[in-house]
Amino acid sequence: MAQISMEVPGDERGTLLTFVEAQRAALREAAQGLTEEQAASKPSASELSLSGLLKHAANCELGWLRMAQGATEPPAGDWADGFRLVEGESMPSVLAHWDGIRQETEAFIAAVPSLDDSFPLPPAPWFPQDAKVSMRWMLLHLVEEFARHAGHADIIRETIDGTRAMG
Repeated sequence: MAQISMEVPGDERGTLLTFVEAQRAALREAAQGLTEEQAASKPSASELSLSGLLKHAANCELGWLRMAQGATEPPAGDWADGFRLVEGESMPSVLAHWDGIRQETEAFIAAVPSLDDSFPLPPAPWFPQDAKVSMRWMLLHLVEEFARHAGHADIIRETIDGTRAMG
C-alpha cells in the first residue's frame, strides 16, 4: 500500500514531488504480482487495463514535462495505443520508461528557478485560449491525474483477483 511519510522534505517542491510520487506508487502497486495477461485484462465494463493505465500515466507525465520544458512536438501515435501495450512493450518496459520520466521530472523541478515559472498550454478545446500554467499547477495536476487513475486501478485490481489497495 502506498504510504505518505509525515516527514516530507521541508520545502514546497519536495512536498509536491512527494505527493506526486505517492500517487505514482499507488498506480504501480495496483499491478504488482500480476502476470502480463492479467495486467492487460479488461475485467470491467471499462476499456481500461492496469498495464494501459500505467502506460497512460507515464505518457501523461512525459507530455506535461515536455510542455514545461518548452517542447512543441505533439505526442506521436494513435490515442488508443496510449491506453494499451503494443508490440514490443511489457510491464517491465513501461515501468522502466516511467522511472526514467520520474527522474527527469524531479531533476527538472529541482532546477526550475521558481514554481511560479509558467509555460503555455497547447491549443485545445478544453484549455482557455493563450493560457499559461505554473510549475506548481503542473505538479498538482499530476497528483490529480494519478490519483484519478489510481482509483480506477484499485477497482480493476479488485475485480481481477480480489486484492484491495487499502485492505
